[in-house]
Amino acid sequence: MMQLPEDFVRSTRETMGEERFQRYLESFGEDVPVSIRLNPLKVDSHEWTVAGGEPVPWCRGGYYLPCRPNFTMDPLLHAGCYYVQEAASMFLDEVLRQHLPQRQLTALDLCAAPGGKSTLMAAALPDGSMLYSNEPVRQRASILAENVAKWGYPNHIVTNQYPESYRKSKLRFDVILCDVPCSGEGMFRKDPATIREWSRQNVERCWQLQRDIVSDAWACLNDGGLLIYSTCTFNTRENEENVRWICEEFGAEVLPVDVSPAWNITGSLLPGFDLPVYRFIPGITRSEGLFMAVLRKKGKTRNPPPTSPSGEIGGGLLVASPPRGEVGGGVVPLTYPQAIAYLRGEALVLPEDTPRGIVTVSFLGYPLGTAKNIGTRANNQYPKEWRIKTTHINNDYEAILRHT
Repeated sequence: MMQLPEDFVRSTRETMGEERFQRYLESFGEDVPVSIRLNPLKVDSHEWTVAGGEPVPWCRGGYYLPCRPNFTMDPLLHAGCYYVQEAASMFLDEVLRQHLPQRQLTALDLCAAPGGKSTLMAAALPDGSMLYSNEPVRQRASILAENVAKWGYPNHIVTNQYPESYRKSKLRFDVILCDVPCSGEGMFRKDPATIREWSRQNVERCWQLQRDIVSDAWACLNDGGLLIYSTCTFNTRENEENVRWICEEFGAEVLPVDVSPAWNITGSLLPGFDLPVYRFIPGITRSEGLFMAVLRKKGKTRNPPPTSPSGEIGGGLLVASPPRGEVGGGVVPLTYPQAIAYLRGEALVLPEDTPRGIVTVSFLGYPLGTAKNIGTRANNQYPKEWRIKTTHINNDYEAILRHT
């Protein structure tokens, strides 16, 4: 087993209790679950099946896989047909299903990169809703924009701003997700680098930063609106104590989520705090670590129209990410080797009857991007920053998604 920091072991054993903590330690000797979430905007679950997949019980379209395939080499991933997402993070779908009002909404994912929870929100929001996804770190915002574009939700805006800029913008939202930066204790099993980065000092820095972010978010929330607070860490300092602070500071109401006992989700671990919160612990729940709470801003709910995507936030331009679809001269289907070559940025030779000019290339009926056909070849227009680097092609393509 990996060597865990002594301070972490001591404090986490005290927080979880001996039985839970031992089950958590045993999880380091188990396989890490691999899971994906289908894109309902593109994939009809009645027409496709997930090879060897087992449903994630708290998420529509979520599936555990029997093993981890080479996702990079699957063109359907790049086409936005599914998203590789840790199962606990998909609990957001259950939260939204139970608590979203069924009308057009304006939503914000304030700390959104790389985009897993944002694309889930896009699929769960009522038709016609507007979703903003923000990431303060420029490089991470570029990754977020790529994943949003591939997912293909039309009313989706990506921004690269600090939370304070949203507060100053005067924009208001019905739903805000604060998946805040944290000490990452819940990722130790999946990402050993987080173990080396952990310290008590970092925990202290994180809970204070989290309160600053929530304060900015709360100012952007409509009366009656929902704030979903989440971390991927275990300690109560960043979790229950912050939820209690939100209640005391802003008068928030903590809402329950109806869950099945079979999911083995753990409630509050802070003595004297018994409000409904939801903690996923490896070895107990089939997932990595997550904490989530749902809070409502008191006041009469209003029904304003979704916020227009035009405008500025703190002087920073909004970056729209529309879906990529058919362009110009129609759609040209590619074989698997051609699709991989296209995703690597190579030129293609298309059938002789392909129209000249800009065409969309696809794999198994799903658009990958565009190319400019000049006759002897088609020049690749796949964005350079999205191109895959591998030189290996497995001609025996084993699809993760298969037609029923």
